[in-house]
Amino acid sequence: MTVIVRELRPDVPADTEGFARVRRLALPYILFTSDSVRHTATHLHPDARYRPLIAEEDGEVIGTAQVHLVHDSPDAGQGCLNVYVRPDRTHRGAGRLLVKAGEEYLAAQGATKLLAWALDEPANRAFAERRGYTRGRSGHFLRLGLANGALPPLPDVPPGVELRTAADFTDDPRPLFELDAETVLDEPSDVTTEFTDYEAWIEETWKHPLLNHELTTVAVVDGRPAAFTVAYTDGEGRYSTAMTGTARAHRGRGLAKLVKNDSLHRARATGCTEAFTGNDTGNGPMLAINKWLGYEICATEVRYVRELG
Repeated sequence: MTVIVRELRPDVPADTEGFARVRRLALPYILFTSDSVRHTATHLHPDARYRPLIAEEDGEVIGTAQVHLVHDSPDAGQGCLNVYVRPDRTHRGAGRLLVKAGEEYLAAQGATKLLAWALDEPANRAFAERRGYTRGRSGHFLRLGLANGALPPLPDVPPGVELRTAADFTDDPRPLFELDAETVLDEPSDVTTEFTDYEAWIEETWKHPLLNHELTTVAVVDGRPAAFTVAYTDGEGRYSTAMTGTARAHRGRGLAKLVKNDSLHRARATGCTEAFTGNDTGNGPMLAINKWLGYEICATEVRYVRELG
């Protein structure tokens, strides 16, 4: 059978459902739904030049690629190419064709440096290195069973700190945007990211279909958000924290641990049974918090880099 690669059609349910299905099978540590695939395809900033690709075999989606420029970085010329194939549909050429199409597209958009994530497994490493990619930094995926696992007890909230949720900021989310913009600057990464466009953040992040405003916990000090943990849920019992951060002026007070523990307790109370998160392997403080909460490493992903000459 012949494998073909084409652009995803966000208005076609078979495409978005097929994309989400492949990602859930190949990368079960990140939440994907048909709605979230559609949202990203239609709401990512135009400067990202986002092009989601799918590989089909006999009408079945067996591979996917997220292809875009890093538009929110001060370092120009960076492009992202993240390819995943269904584990039971490998060795059919889908990955090779997706990489080729993605590289050609990014080169045409002016990218000079390509960044690609791959699970840290021998076959994936060999696939990337054969194509001229070199190993960079890595990150862990972590899992916590909420159905039967034990969470640390909820501590008393420190004096002067109030716990709220993102739902309390519905009328004016800007304070959360400002906290997000500050904390992302200090997130360990090989790509510098700057959030400067509030309206784009509203469309891409605040309105994301998986973002659970009620389970996103915010620690407020003197009327301003000082720490938060961003909660995603897929409606099928799966919960994920996309970001946990504390404003620089309030670090060292245990607020990250406080908000994450609070969100997990409330997620379990609403029926969530599995929790996922991710950490850069060099982010010792956050890895320590997650270990304290009961998370265990379930997979590792490696960033591969290729310079285009």
